[in-house]
Amino acid sequence: MRHYENLVIIKPTLTAEEIAKEVEGIKEVISANGGEIAAVNEIGTRKLAYKIDKNERGYYVVVYYQGKPSSIAEIERRFRINENLLRFLTVKYENKKEIKFWGELVKKAGSIPAETKEEEAKAE
Repeated sequence: MRHYENLVIIKPTLTAEEIAKEVEGIKEVISANGGEIAAVNEIGTRKLAYKIDKNERGYYVVVYYQGKPSSIAEIERRFRINENLLRFLTVKYENKKEIKFWGELVKKAGSIPAETKEEEAKAE
């Protein structure tokens, strides 16, 4: 099993409940395709570098997981057909140094309380 990271940008026009449902949907897509989720880091709403479909902001979520290389194509296909996702990026960690860094990111993502993330989002 290889180590992966998915950065997903969700439409900011959704309500908090709809965003939570989309995050659960993202995790479900990964799990249904044989991925083992290690951590989820909900970064929150941020300003985009450029407008995407007339949206200036987006809700960022990073999912760290392990999975088979053959399942990535199906995960990305399911992300592409979801209209509530503005963009996504899949990153593969290959060598020992990258995998060690992936482990550090997982620890960091798992240790950030949700309240801190909300406070950071309000500060911007």
